[in-house]
Amino acid sequence: MNFPILSSLILLPAIGALFIFFSKTNTKKYQSSKYVALFVSFANFLLSLYLWFLFDSTTHEFQFVENREWIKDFINYKVGVDGISILFIILTTLISTLCIISVNSTVKNSLKDFLIAILLMETLMIGVFCALDLFVFYLFFEGGLIPMFLIIGIWGGERRVYSAFKFFLYTLLGSVLMLIAIISIYWITGTTDVIELYEIGIDRKYQNLLWLAFFSSFAVKTPMWPVHTWLPDAHVEAPTAGSVLLAAILLKMGGYAFIRFSLGLFPIASDYFVPLIYFLSLVAIVYTSLVALMQEDMKKLIAYSSIAHMGFVTLGIFTITQQGIEGSIFQMISHGLVSAALFLCVGVVYERMHTRLINRYGGIVSIMPKYALLFMIFTLGSIGLPGTSGFVGEFLILIGTFKKSFLVATIASLGVVLVAAYMLWLYRRIIFGELIHKDLKKMIDLNKSEIFILWSLAIPILFFGFYPEPLINTTEISVNNLIEMYNSNLQINLAKNN
Repeated sequence: MNFPILSSLILLPAIGALFIFFSKTNTKKYQSSKYVALFVSFANFLLSLYLWFLFDSTTHEFQFVENREWIKDFINYKVGVDGISILFIILTTLISTLCIISVNSTVKNSLKDFLIAILLMETLMIGVFCALDLFVFYLFFEGGLIPMFLIIGIWGGERRVYSAFKFFLYTLLGSVLMLIAIISIYWITGTTDVIELYEIGIDRKYQNLLWLAFFSSFAVKTPMWPVHTWLPDAHVEAPTAGSVLLAAILLKMGGYAFIRFSLGLFPIASDYFVPLIYFLSLVAIVYTSLVALMQEDMKKLIAYSSIAHMGFVTLGIFTITQQGIEGSIFQMISHGLVSAALFLCVGVVYERMHTRLINRYGGIVSIMPKYALLFMIFTLGSIGLPGTSGFVGEFLILIGTFKKSFLVATIASLGVVLVAAYMLWLYRRIIFGELIHKDLKKMIDLNKSEIFILWSLAIPILFFGFYPEPLINTTEISVNNLIEMYNSNLQINLAKNN
């Protein structure tokens, strides 16, 4: 196929952003800008579905590869997809489209600039999942900091500046070490091409240090305990669309990078640091779940919930089993849908009452039954109830973990119980009980736009809960190849030591 479909996916939102930037200011709340942004983002979503349709899931090879010289004898613009990355691209285009639909009510000022930031974020996030050169990956990976910094810092809440700078500094400091590591890899091997690096391998004497340098960036982005503290602050202050992008896509970049680079490039180091990952993941699952139980702010509770769920993801990845890694990918896709939906649900009631405090609600099932139904679906998806996509991911992760360590899997299973505790507690306090606060009576149920957005997320959550095969079939061959490559490298290293 000669058509540069991946470059089109990457560049289309950026072209849309440029078009909006140079368009004349529309006094009617920039509605024309919103239509342009929506058209571009939806077209990109359809293009990503077409990419999935063309994708051959029977091979582990990277497909739709584009390789062009960028800086002579140094950096190539190289992009491609396999079964691990393609699903994240579709998730990105879907969530970006829904974010643009939702901004009508949530963004009151400078809508035009906000849409530009969203579209640029979409370009950079898709670039992360396509990049097959370390420098290109780094540029996309870090480039996303800028529009998200602006989204939080300009359109956020009262403490938006503090939260934006905290988010920026945490992620930037972690990534400086990754940049040094990428330069070191180029110095050691003479290339930053990911496929070439898979083939030639990296000398074992450098792997531990390089792994830690990459880990410093991925751990912050995921985020893992104890470098997670920026996330609750960022979520609380970000506008609804910003929180959705942050939870649904940005957190997944860290998990994806662990699979693609930590396991792929540094198998010996990954094997060495498995106990560390297990420890940090279990602390994240248990500790942040307990912290979530203490929250009074809905956004903060869901933010801590995201950290706990990503703990399951990192745990599954480093089991280095078929079920564990497939479960982690499935969990990331599922959590992307569920967390996006939960933050949108919070946004719905916040727009009506202008508060996120849980104790200011209660009994709203009587006045917002449609909202109560959809919120229940997303709550059960977060808990991982059978019949929702959340169950499949967590179940596969726990199976993979049981294969490696009974103790680790048992502690992780405790996290499932804790998730149920704080999510059901949240749902009960908001939806059920008596309508104590009389001002809640003026709230109206979901409008057509909100119903469309939330059902667009509820349907895949339920569909993939009952029928996970399309997602698992897409990832299976690529994950299997990754594990084989990982085990082969370990055996070669063991033979050398003997």
